[in-house]
This record gives sequence, C-alpha cells and structure tokens, in this order.
Amino acid sequence: MPEHSQKFMKLNALSCAALVAIHCVGSAFAAGEGWTSDFEAAKKQAAEQKKDLLIDFTGSDWCGWCIKLNDEVFKKDEFKAGVKDKFVLVEIDFPQDEKKLSEATKKQNEALQEKYGIQGFPTILLADAEGKPFAATGYEEGGPVKYVELLDGLRAKKTKRDEAFAAAAKAEGVEQAKKYVAALKAMELEDATVNGFYGDIVEKIKKADPKDESGFVKQLEMKAKLAKFEEELNGYAEKDDTEGALKFVEKTLAEGGFEGEAKQQVALTKAMILAHQKKFDDAIKAVDAAKAIAPESEIGKQTEMMKQRLEEMKKNPSGAEEHDHDHDHDHDHEAGDEKAPEPAKPAAEEKKPATEEKK
Repeated sequence: MPEHSQKFMKLNALSCAALVAIHCVGSAFAAGEGWTSDFEAAKKQAAEQKKDLLIDFTGSDWCGWCIKLNDEVFKKDEFKAGVKDKFVLVEIDFPQDEKKLSEATKKQNEALQEKYGIQGFPTILLADAEGKPFAATGYEEGGPVKYVELLDGLRAKKTKRDEAFAAAAKAEGVEQAKKYVAALKAMELEDATVNGFYGDIVEKIKKADPKDESGFVKQLEMKAKLAKFEEELNGYAEKDDTEGALKFVEKTLAEGGFEGEAKQQVALTKAMILAHQKKFDDAIKAVDAAKAIAPESEIGKQTEMMKQRLEEMKKNPSGAEEHDHDHDHDHDHEAGDEKAPEPAKPAAEEKKPATEEKK
C-alpha cells in the first residue's frame, strides 16, 4: 500500500502512539558505551582505524522499535564484540526529551537527518569513512549474533559498489550508464540518500546516456513528482481534510503526468481516502481503476488483496476504524512507520509526533 496513503490514514494514530511510547534511558547513549554522537570525529576515527561507520538514526526515548533494537542487540556483548574491529558506532538521536542533547548536537543531528534523507526511525546506515552510505537496514529480530551476520553481509556491499563503479568507468555510452544504474540500485538506498551522496554518479549517467535509453532520468523525474504529490497530500492530512484530499487526488489524476506504478499509487490513494470516508463501493471501483493502469506491476498484483480488505470493511462498517488500526499495525511490521523486519531498506519507520516531525 502506498506510503502516502498510510500516512493519511495513520496521522492521529502515530501521534498518540509516539506520545505514549516513552522509555527511560539510563546512560548517555541509548545503547550504552562504545558509541559517539560526534559525527566528524567518528569519520576521522574510521579513517585512521580503517573501519566503516554504523550510523544509528534513533528516537531513543519514544520509538518502540529503536528501544527494542537497543535492548535486544546494541547493548549485548555479542554485538559489541562482533563489530568492534569493523565499525565506528555513531548515534544520531532525536529524543523526546531534547535536554539530553547539547544545542550543537541537535543542530548536527538535524543537518544529518536532512543530508541522509532520513524519514523515520530506526534507520541504520552503513557508510565508509567519508560518510558515504552503501547499505541500510533497521530493526531485525533474532538477537545480536544474527544482527552481526546481517551487518557482515551488508558490509560486502561496499566492495561490490567500488568494483561496480570501477567496471562502469571502463565502459562507454549507454552501457556505462546502465552499469552505474545497476550499481546504485544494488545498494538499495533511498532516493534522497542517492541524490545526496552519489550526485556525481547521477551526472555521469546523464552524460553517458543523453537520450535516456536506460530510463533512469525519467524514473528520477517521476519519483520527484510523486514526492511532491505526497508532500501536498500530507498538508490535507495534517488538517484532517479528506474532501480536500480527494479533490486534490482527482485533479492530479485528471491532469496526467504520472505513468505506470507511480500513477497507480496516486489512484490507490483515492481508494484509501474513499475507504476512510466509508464509501467502500467507490473505493473498490478506484482499486479496479488503479489495477487497470498496469495489471502486471507489483502494485497491480496486490490490488485483489486490497479489494478483499475493502469488502470485509464494507460488511462491517462499524469495525472499519478498528480494521484500519489493525492493518496499520501489520504495515508497521512490513515496511511501515517503525521499520520492523525489512533489513534491506530503511523505508519509512516510526515518526516523531506529528507536531515535531521534521520533513
């Protein structure tokens, strides 16, 4: 389900959940000793010791999955032993109690959140000593040993990145562009992170493929438009203006400009708003219209499941609100606002209360 529609459906629930998820932390760092909050010093240490950076973007005293990750993994001796020769550990914290941080640390953390394109917590980035990210993960159940094994696998992406970039540099034209595109995709980073740290590679792709035969530039433009759409949609969500949101989505669809899965995401947003208004027949029709755009896409293949959920909600309108809440919880554990077990992508995790979110 599109993340922007989840944001619309979950705005109030997120605020309430985050406000009550308060957890006391007894040490200067949520995960205990061995961590630093000084990013520049961490990069210097990593360069001197030939290590990589493990950067934990966290909400240490309110984010449920952050607290679980600390308690189940970061505080354990097995984790500390498993990473001590490989990583410099950096905690970038956004606590509810801002008195825990100095003004300098708060400014640093906000700048890093923007630079790395962090949308939620916990987001764990692996980066080289220059701070350039090459892999991302989040909470993963299974304890410290399993988590270290995960990190070892992700750390190999740096070598693969460097080898792929070297191979691409030797190629020419469209072939070179495609090799660079494949190298970027292999890291599975968020678009904002790629744009922030691999802008030079993006420019090389554009130069090597001026006619965009790889489709990379078109894809970037479509994602940028979708991000703008989501930002405007969130404005209606903040005002709880479902009618305004519906008109905005319908206007966007009528104007065109979106294709394929991006257009499907916009169309499904209409369905979710209608469902939120308990107009289930109209919502089902909107799902059918979305499927027709690209039936064989990943989103298209999921539409039947969405219709089944809507049919269930239609049969039990009084339980629709509770159903939404339950689905939100399920979504959290898949790829939602708390970034539960989906190790390859940080995607959107648990947000701070809506009044405090930094977007």
